[in-house]
Amino acid sequence: MKVQLTDRFCQHAKSMGEPQTDYFDAAVTGLALRVTSKGIKAWTFLHGTPRRRITLGRYPSLSLASARALAIETKEGRASGTIAALAEVYLRSVSGLRSASQIERRLRRDVLPIIGHIPLRELHRRDVTRVIDGKSGPIAARKVFEDVRAMVRWAVARGDLDHNPIDGLRGPPISKVRTRVLTDQEIRVLWSRLDQVSLATAKVVKLCLVTGQRVGEVAGLRQGEIDLDRRVWNIPASRTKNGHPHQVPLSAMALELALSICGPTGISRKHVSDTICDHQDQFGLERWTAHDLRRTALTKMAV
Repeated sequence: MKVQLTDRFCQHAKSMGEPQTDYFDAAVTGLALRVTSKGIKAWTFLHGTPRRRITLGRYPSLSLASARALAIETKEGRASGTIAALAEVYLRSVSGLRSASQIERRLRRDVLPIIGHIPLRELHRRDVTRVIDGKSGPIAARKVFEDVRAMVRWAVARGDLDHNPIDGLRGPPISKVRTRVLTDQEIRVLWSRLDQVSLATAKVVKLCLVTGQRVGEVAGLRQGEIDLDRRVWNIPASRTKNGHPHQVPLSAMALELALSICGPTGISRKHVSDTICDHQDQFGLERWTAHDLRRTALTKMAV
């Protein structure tokens, strides 16, 4: 909705019963105050051809007047020195990475609303610390720290910065490596109870245990990847973690499971992980995750 934004309006603006509501400024085309249902307020700006939405910063850290000025500068191409502008260029440079979508999501969601408006050459360690402190979990905090560090190092390497302003900044600790391996008895219990929880998830979990492959690779399996004559599963490079094609020999059980999984759209990896997480009590086992399946299979196969 378009309104004549004022300081008073911004101060009291609320989401209109939706996850987020955009209040577009009548004075500066494309500028909007985005208010979430949790009360978080951030400035966004739609501009360019094709139209792209960028986050300028959070309100009230970035005032209405400053947001308008920054939006105008961005439109006229004079805001090239901000963190937000750097992020746009950086994201294009990493677009070929398999993790590009995750990097973009974290930068736009966790970084730019907080420090996007800061001029690049004014970036300070405390700014990155504010971003890290905004994350509740250690894994999420570590990932967003590594995203910012990689982007700043890239800026230094290409000459946007003369030195790295966050060099030496100690990020959040790396989470402890998981070592959970399901026992033979746990596998028997899990195998018998999976079908009662979710048939689709059961098939994925079972194929993970039988082949030792990752949940994402199994969940995304397509019929064209299976060579029935040779009983081999050909995983293309686009779907492997290391970016290399991989062949997996299939036992009779594995082949039957693989063929039962194949479908026009596959199974969502998130659905599998969420199902495992939401039904821990029904399994009656010590807590386990989707990531523990491959470790369990490879450990058992190596014995």
